[in-house]
Amino acid sequence: MNSVPKSDVLTPRQCATVLKALADETRLRLLESLLAEEKCVSDLVRELGCPQPHVSHHLRILRDSGVVEGIREGKQVCYRITPIVQRALADQQGKALNFGCCELRFPESELATAKSRALQTTRF
Repeated sequence: MNSVPKSDVLTPRQCATVLKALADETRLRLLESLLAEEKCVSDLVRELGCPQPHVSHHLRILRDSGVVEGIREGKQVCYRITPIVQRALADQQGKALNFGCCELRFPESELATAKSRALQTTRF
């Protein structure tokens, strides 16, 4: 296991907040999708096949936990993984998120599928 720089280690409280946020299938699907690339809410709605209010609700939970951040682009809000999560991912060569307190692994097939879905949705 790679060591995480001290500044990137989550406190037990922060770790619990992140784990609570990720303890939902929709939020895990959103995270997997955003690991592939930054996306606007409309792209995520189309990709997940869920209503926009449902997606926005789950994005707010991920945002409040510090996993994602939203950037307003005109009338749209686009989401991306926060820098601390990007660093946690980079430390694991893109195969896991190492928060220092815990590690979250996605099967490589899932990450490949998320990247493939990202490519398909950007082609339209």
